[in-house]
Amino acid sequence: MIDLHLALKTVHILGAAVLFGTGLGIAFFMWMAHRTRDAALIAQTASTVVIADAIFTATAVVVQPLSGAALIHVIGYSWHEPWIVVSLLLYVFTGLCWLPVVWIQLRLRDLAADAARRDAALPADYDRLFAIWFWLGWPAFLAMIAIFAVMIAKPQLW
Repeated sequence: MIDLHLALKTVHILGAAVLFGTGLGIAFFMWMAHRTRDAALIAQTASTVVIADAIFTATAVVVQPLSGAALIHVIGYSWHEPWIVVSLLLYVFTGLCWLPVVWIQLRLRDLAADAARRDAALPADYDRLFAIWFWLGWPAFLAMIAIFAVMIAKPQLW
């Protein structure tokens, strides 16, 4: 028989790994493509990134709170545990950074594809949006690290 607690914990940890790993991978490949200033390469990379976000990140975004809620129930934790409250707040914060990033990735893809079709340089809008994309990634990345720390240490914050 499968131990429900162990199964939920495994799903939760794998979901966190997918969120963190996909985020890092996407950031790396977008950054490397951006550095080339090759509109066709950027458009292709951004297209792949959008697909990866839709398949991996979006799925994990749904799995995480569901598996977390199930773990809280199965283990018998209170929703008012400080480390749970903080991890949920950080999760929401990360999501608020991620949602505009998804839209920006679509725009970056389209702007780069248009520049490639016209054999033109990337437009100023591309650079402005890439800067926003880049700077939204840092607080989300740091918040994810903080979530890991809080969930591992389970500190009594209040």
